[in-house]
Amino acid sequence: MINPWLWAGALAVYVLFRAWYDNWRGPLKPAEIEAFMARVEAGKSAEHNDPAILRAFLEADDGREFFMFNLVKVATGEAPHPETGAPTPRQALMQRYTRTFMPALLARGGHPALAARKVAGYVDAWKVGPDPGWSIIGYMRYRSRRDMMVMATHPKFQSIHDFKILGTAETFSFPTRPILMLLMPPRLSVALVLLLAAAFAQIALLVT
Repeated sequence: MINPWLWAGALAVYVLFRAWYDNWRGPLKPAEIEAFMARVEAGKSAEHNDPAILRAFLEADDGREFFMFNLVKVATGEAPHPETGAPTPRQALMQRYTRTFMPALLARGGHPALAARKVAGYVDAWKVGPDPGWSIIGYMRYRSRRDMMVMATHPKFQSIHDFKILGTAETFSFPTRPILMLLMPPRLSVALVLLLAAAFAQIALLVT
């Protein structure tokens, strides 16, 4: 006999997942944009980026998810630890920043869509500067532009900004929207996992 509570439970879990994973608040409001820009211009990030580019990105918000492409050259050697002053490998400083960034990203419905390390220099390059020695690429999913700005302007991240600066020799990032993506999206993979789990649980109940 089919157990309706089992399937209702699976559906409820999926609804909760979508409530967390999707942006239900719509695009940024003008007042939100002004508040975020004020924090950016008062913070350390304004030292390294053009606020006008960020403002244009926020003002064009459509409320949908986006993917940030990051190209990073991890710094080598040592630098003074921002808190202790002790000589510390720059890679360890970058890892310290990442350990704070990733849980916060996941908490707000974001996650890495792809991360990879470079295994060779440029094999095809047109009218660009020499390869500076890139280390890794990251393709990060953000639930919304609002979530990105909440993270970027949070005091917790302002306090660890120096770890990122000291651990990064060179980097650039820009937001993208996928044209073609063959990897299974979490909306589908989570649904399939829940369906399989419910199906196996239903079979187990029927044979006992």
